[in-house]
Amino acid sequence: MTTDDAFTELLPETRRALLHRIAVAQSRGRTPSLAAAVVRDGRTVWTGTRSCVDGHAPDGDTQYRIGSLTKLFVAVLVLRLRDEGLLDLDDPLGRHLPEPAVASDLTLAQLLTHTSGLAAETRGPWWERTPGDLRPEITDLLGDPPLLHPAGRRFHYSNPGFALLGAVVEEVRGAPWDEVLRREVLEPLGMHRTTPEPRAPHAGGWAVHPFADVLLPEPPTATGRMAPAGQLWSTTDDLGRWAAFLLDGDDRVLSASTLAEMRTATAVPDRDRDRDWGLGIQLVRSGGRDLFGHGGSMPGFLAQLWISERDRLAAIVLANATSGPAVGATAADLIGIVAEREPRIPEPWKPLTEVDPDLLALTGLWFWGTSAFALRLRADRELELTMLDGPSARSARFRAEPDGTWTGLDGYYDGEKLRVVPGEGGFGAPDTHLDVGSFVFTRQPYGPGELIPGGVDPEGWRAL
Repeated sequence: MTTDDAFTELLPETRRALLHRIAVAQSRGRTPSLAAAVVRDGRTVWTGTRSCVDGHAPDGDTQYRIGSLTKLFVAVLVLRLRDEGLLDLDDPLGRHLPEPAVASDLTLAQLLTHTSGLAAETRGPWWERTPGDLRPEITDLLGDPPLLHPAGRRFHYSNPGFALLGAVVEEVRGAPWDEVLRREVLEPLGMHRTTPEPRAPHAGGWAVHPFADVLLPEPPTATGRMAPAGQLWSTTDDLGRWAAFLLDGDDRVLSASTLAEMRTATAVPDRDRDRDWGLGIQLVRSGGRDLFGHGGSMPGFLAQLWISERDRLAAIVLANATSGPAVGATAADLIGIVAEREPRIPEPWKPLTEVDPDLLALTGLWFWGTSAFALRLRADRELELTMLDGPSARSARFRAEPDGTWTGLDGYYDGEKLRVVPGEGGFGAPDTHLDVGSFVFTRQPYGPGELIPGGVDPEGWRAL
């Protein structure tokens, strides 16, 4: 057994803590059954289930309805079309759907990020509890007025917005959205138990009386045009595969770089400071960790998938109750239990295999005015600029580009260009400077006057 092999399974104490957490969730939440799983480094390392019926617990192959987790699948389909050049996220909806005309100016990005201003629900009776044939056409989905807020101005969760995105997928591909999903996503990832309609074995949906320990069955409803907002059924086994894909990507479906783009926060956040949204993906801060994923609910069912990129951990919780079990908090706690009891073993540090002398000469101390920064050289010619006095929005990583510049990856300089302007003696000369989005970094505080926009007092530093 190698050192790494010794950490592929969870410790008995960790497994017991995970079981205890879902047992508490099932008991206090009064749900007929609950299924959960933990994925570490792309591999399911723990599953647990609880049931109110002795000897009849679900397993990793038992389907539950996953509700709005469906939206994540639709978002991946839209990003696939974008990466193929078949659409742009800034496209107005009307470029791909002739109807509804009232929503034709909304962009696909606004629909993905819930900033379109569309209403949260459809017109007429609640779509989750009524048959989809009550809304046979796309134009039947939007209320009057269709827009409750100015487009692009604020976050407002919209289920019809994702129904429209599903219709865009159908229009561009020329096939039903769920058929496209099966062919292009589910089959390549081996997710054969994720389907639009339930297939045995599957859990039944229940409502639990708020003041009595009695049950009422919740029959499933086919939602028709609203299906892209919450129709899918899945299992903890399949969602474990889905979590592994969302963390690392799969070039047969979607690249890791596009998935990283999806989980980048939007410019119009939720009012909750610990909650934000990316492109069809939910972002939260919980227990000191940044998590991404999505929740889901439909009559009779609750679902949650959370992923911690830093810890390379994911947790799935599925329950068959309309309300009660705190699946979101439970999933976050499952990640926390594993991360705290069995923290991830860092990869061994390794030196660079080759180094450019010019880039090596750039490393070390730099100044923006009187603020001191360190510039470090990382793998793949990546540069890291870090403020020495502590955390700062001016600290950033920069990706090397073929044209000899670097592009900011985070912080204030995200997307901005870094250019190296060599001095008369080359990159190592004292008059070499960095231009980062017009900000000049020099080797000395307020270095040679001609390098600083506006100039520097020619008399230089002085005492009062």
